[in-house]
Amino acid sequence: MAEEILNRVANSKLAVLDLEDYYPNGKRVLFDIKDWLFEGFVLREKDFREQVKNYDWNQHQDQFVALTCSTDAIIPAWAYMLLVLELESISKRTIIGNLDMLETAIYQDIINHLDLKDFENKPVIIKGCSNKPVPRNAYIMIAEKLKPLALSIMYGEACSSVPLYKKPKIKK
Repeated sequence: MAEEILNRVANSKLAVLDLEDYYPNGKRVLFDIKDWLFEGFVLREKDFREQVKNYDWNQHQDQFVALTCSTDAIIPAWAYMLLVLELESISKRTIIGNLDMLETAIYQDIINHLDLKDFENKPVIIKGCSNKPVPRNAYIMIAEKLKPLALSIMYGEACSSVPLYKKPKIKK
């Protein structure tokens, strides 16, 4: 008679956290302002404000936007602030930077608002492989947030995890 196969992972107290589960839908856009600059390098306030006024901001409805300038122009802070104020009620999130920085900022918001009580006093595996672009910084942020709660933190899959942290036992 064959022995019954038991799924020890499913029956364990292990808690798996998959950051891919929190990946928000929405188009990511790199908004380059170089074309709004004189010869790609000089920001002329009057011309820049005219570009802002005439631009169709609604095309960024529910998008995640990274503002950048791909030339070596020096862009004053107020220019980016002006753009953000136009996007504030339209986009899901706007930052200054590249698309990698945008993903990190998105996940920072998500992780800051996560309720992690289900991981309290449990061994936790932070799932490693994902099909969606979860930024590496997100793994660092979630590990920091879990450390005070979890009994232990591992990375990877239940069958091949890498131990990262184990809460010290309290001496009595």
